[in-house]
Amino acid sequence: MNPSETVLVAVSDGVMTLTLNRPGKLNSFNEEMHRALRAQIERAHDDATIRAVLLTGAGRAFCAGQDLGDRDPRNSTEAPDLGYTIETFYNPLLRLIRSLDKPVVCAVNGVAAGAGANIALACDIVIAARSAKFIQAFSKIGLLPDSGGTWSLPRLLGEARAKGLAMTAEPLPAETAAAWGMIWKVSDDDKLMDEALALAGQLAAGPTYGLGLIKQAIQAAAVNTLDQQLDLERDLQRKAGRSADYAEGVAAFLDKRSAEFKGK
Repeated sequence: MNPSETVLVAVSDGVMTLTLNRPGKLNSFNEEMHRALRAQIERAHDDATIRAVLLTGAGRAFCAGQDLGDRDPRNSTEAPDLGYTIETFYNPLLRLIRSLDKPVVCAVNGVAAGAGANIALACDIVIAARSAKFIQAFSKIGLLPDSGGTWSLPRLLGEARAKGLAMTAEPLPAETAAAWGMIWKVSDDDKLMDEALALAGQLAAGPTYGLGLIKQAIQAAAVNTLDQQLDLERDLQRKAGRSADYAEGVAAFLDKRSAEFKGK
């Protein structure tokens, strides 16, 4: 059980739904919420019954990034060490999301700003409400994008758009984000959670061993040469071909029935 109310947890049919729950603060991160979310992502790593994760926010925002009230230089005689915050909280969270060998769906229900935007982009499939906006808010307070933002933005959008968003902090509407290829798709606000839950459920019922290999291969392509990627595809396909899910998938196809995947 999760002892913190800052992250609500529900598990059903193999899907763990995690809801950031500081709506009065637009779900901005404090240390308690960091620790609670990290604990649940670690649980997803370890619990074989959890086959997909759905991340969303409570209220009118997905996540406004860091709670700046916790990092106000006026409250200390020394300047805050933001590098410590990143190293202790944000970087481990991003690494846990990216390394999880199960699908992670993000339902961006409202504004995703600062680290909140980049945590969303670290997820595997992002669906956003039509009214949602993505804001690289860092430059407004003299900072640069973190939580993987300087890595993901140019890869998703190219250098020109990445620099434009990062330097101007201009809000990017969800529909534009989808048109630019930054996220998977946009949903009407009142249908977002139904669509996101349906997608997470579909993934959880699927061949999650192979889905984890897909995630691993596509993420590796960001740094691999073509030759390295071809070798990786060979190695991962060898693993996939030896899995029980592959055997079941082929048998179900030939038998003209629905497959019953176990994620193994």
